[in-house]
Amino acid sequence: MFIEALQDALLDSIKVFPFLFLACLLMEYIGHQTGKSHEKRMQRLGKYGPLFGGLLGILPQCGFSSAVSDLYARRAVTLGTLLSVYLSTSDEMLPILISRAVSPALIFQILFLKASVGILSGLLADCIIRRKSAGQKIQNFYEKESCCHCEGGGIWFGALRHSLSILLFLFVITSVLNYVILHFGEDRLAGFLLNRPVWGEALAGLIGLIPNCAASVLMTELYLEGGMSFSAMMSGLFVGSGVGILVLFRENRGRWKENIGIVGLLYGVGVAAGWAVLLVEHMF
Repeated sequence: MFIEALQDALLDSIKVFPFLFLACLLMEYIGHQTGKSHEKRMQRLGKYGPLFGGLLGILPQCGFSSAVSDLYARRAVTLGTLLSVYLSTSDEMLPILISRAVSPALIFQILFLKASVGILSGLLADCIIRRKSAGQKIQNFYEKESCCHCEGGGIWFGALRHSLSILLFLFVITSVLNYVILHFGEDRLAGFLLNRPVWGEALAGLIGLIPNCAASVLMTELYLEGGMSFSAMMSGLFVGSGVGILVLFRENRGRWKENIGIVGLLYGVGVAAGWAVLLVEHMF
């Protein structure tokens, strides 16, 4: 049964790889075209930073949440801007949805929710805390940090490495899901804890805190396979910010309480937003 699950996962991975590669190629191109100057723009926006960060976070580009974490550590952007980027960042969710031929309307809905929650939360955080940018001049993030997918080889090689990295996680996760379906049945997967109201959103938020692209891959696949509700997936995707949290703890040294507070705020807002989505689903 396990061999059959592996074979099915391998076949699914082979089928999806061409579309996944094209999606990653598009992301690499957009990232190279737009990513080089955004960290400078972020510093000049002031109170409008959360608006710009929330919109920019949903774009498929590499390492933006990490760059904004570095900017925040240097007090070049506000806490609201940092929060808006974290909440709107889609990580590996977008290429998977595109490669799986998910409805464009659903993709737009997800991106709209992430951007809206990110912008509103960021503006509210800045309004409450009244934290202003220090306006310090900083080094170009892209000169001192190499992006995990973009360094060397141009966009073609970067897209290939990116897609293969996602494909590896996809194969492992799909193999496990296939085994669960074969062994326990689809009804057991549908009754998985992540598919239960309230608890599902809270647990998905914890998964989203994992600073790795595997978290977004796992949640997206679980949702597509029926093992996670839409609201739970959104909760996890709101909280998920790629490796941005790791960069925050590394660059914002000596401020452990502040960093933990930011993580707690991110989790609280993400889960609350997931519950709000759940409430709207039940209303309509």
